[in-house]
Amino acid sequence: MATCGEVLVKLLEGYGVEQVFGIPGVHTVELYRGLAGSSINHVTPRHEQGAGFMADGYARTSGKPGVCFIITGPGMTNITTAMGQAYADSIPMLVISSVQSRNQLGGGRGKLHELPSQSALVAGVAAFSHTLMSAAELPSVLARAFALFQAGRPRPVHIEIPLDVLVENADDLLDSQPVSVTPAGPSPAAIKQMAGLLAKAKRPLILAGGGAIYAAGPLTQLAEQLDAPVALTINAKGMLASNHPLLIGSTQSLDPTREIIEGADVVLAIGTELAETDYDITFQGHFKIPGTLLRIDIDPDQTVRNFPPKVALVSDARSAAEALVAALGEETLVERQNDWGHKRAAALKATLATSWDEATRGQTLFLQTVLEVLPDVVIVGDSTQPVYTGNLTLDLDKPRRWFNSSTGYGTLGYALPAAVGAWLGSRDAGEHHPVACLIGDGGLQFTLSELASAVEARTPIIVLLWNNQGYEEIKKYMVNRAIEPVGVDIYTPDFIGVAKALGCAAEAVGGVEPLKAALDAAKSRQGPTVIEIDQHRWMKGLKAS
Repeated sequence: MATCGEVLVKLLEGYGVEQVFGIPGVHTVELYRGLAGSSINHVTPRHEQGAGFMADGYARTSGKPGVCFIITGPGMTNITTAMGQAYADSIPMLVISSVQSRNQLGGGRGKLHELPSQSALVAGVAAFSHTLMSAAELPSVLARAFALFQAGRPRPVHIEIPLDVLVENADDLLDSQPVSVTPAGPSPAAIKQMAGLLAKAKRPLILAGGGAIYAAGPLTQLAEQLDAPVALTINAKGMLASNHPLLIGSTQSLDPTREIIEGADVVLAIGTELAETDYDITFQGHFKIPGTLLRIDIDPDQTVRNFPPKVALVSDARSAAEALVAALGEETLVERQNDWGHKRAAALKATLATSWDEATRGQTLFLQTVLEVLPDVVIVGDSTQPVYTGNLTLDLDKPRRWFNSSTGYGTLGYALPAAVGAWLGSRDAGEHHPVACLIGDGGLQFTLSELASAVEARTPIIVLLWNNQGYEEIKKYMVNRAIEPVGVDIYTPDFIGVAKALGCAAEAVGGVEPLKAALDAAKSRQGPTVIEIDQHRWMKGLKAS
């Protein structure tokens, strides 16, 4: 007999799942009955939040949903933070959990791991949560989940399987086939209207977000057709090459960039929420789009949030961008304003280059040193100072190479487990990029135990630990608001000693050349490396040189 749990694994294989993250428990062992003989690899994190972050990082580099097997009750409460980060950033994540038997759901009998309602718990961090009331439902609910991942706005999906359903006979489901759904294409009428407005624009501009990550090619072509400056959100970095003359970076929160956006007569926003963590990271307000706004998004609800458009198009970003390129080829474009396009973009870059303070320049040099030694590295960031700096100053040549938890939900501790998942995702996608976790000493203490997971999974991630002995950014924020700092000067452990005890290679560096040597040595290792950079030593060394 094939149980529901065994058939689930076979169906996941059919949908191309290669990786599952989970911590086995008494309520999920039936999910593992079919896993050992399958083609799916399993990684055991040290906490369910780590499982969710690993799945998140995996999805971002592989382009496939990250899948988790999670225990009833505490496993679900633990993973909700990771689901919140994935929900905020529109990351496809499939969380499959156990739940009490059908005749005990919501019973309040004090059963092991019992919650009143797991579905209610995750309602705010999942696209949907479904309780599988019979094995026969399994193919259809998986089809719903993967349809969302393939053709909708991807967000976490939760499927909970009662303990008695997990062991139910599911022989008749063994021949079930995966369902493939094609994303919605663009409306010809909306494309024609948008193309007409863009063709008449003297100062067109493009705002592109992570939702357009598959559209890098046609989006670049579109920008060149229009001679339109392009601003990218943090999750969209790399959609235009770093040296592209129309790229104005990810500096939408800064006044010089805002001046360009406010000066545009037609603005095309594609795959972006136009939300605070990309357009107002300093929380000053006043971001404006006075020109005619055109919006393209896979989510109809999102096309009218934050900034209502003149024309909205619900469509897959790539097909919409391709259709606009074709439609503009049939239009007569008016002459662009003389100082617009690549001229204005170059002037902005020059202005910003002279505006960075000493700390920003020092942290940018740190990031540039990493890229010099590891030019194809994927940098997975936490909420820490060099990440905030890189969000503004760093441009990449390809997408999926820079992402972090400082956007959207803003979780601490994300980067380490997400980097483990990102390395596995890069490998499964055939890319084999080196992966670096960029994290602060405060954030690392949230998920420090996941170093053991990285060792066990033999993932050669490079942990770049930026150590400023506490929550320095929050401390500055308190001081600036005339609040006496409390709770921010935290105890800092011996990270090198801890890392070595957990099986990692580890060393501390204080300057550019030692960092280069440490990175070079890390390239050939089979397991994780921790490189600690003391902020004060780094900045002092730069001043001395």
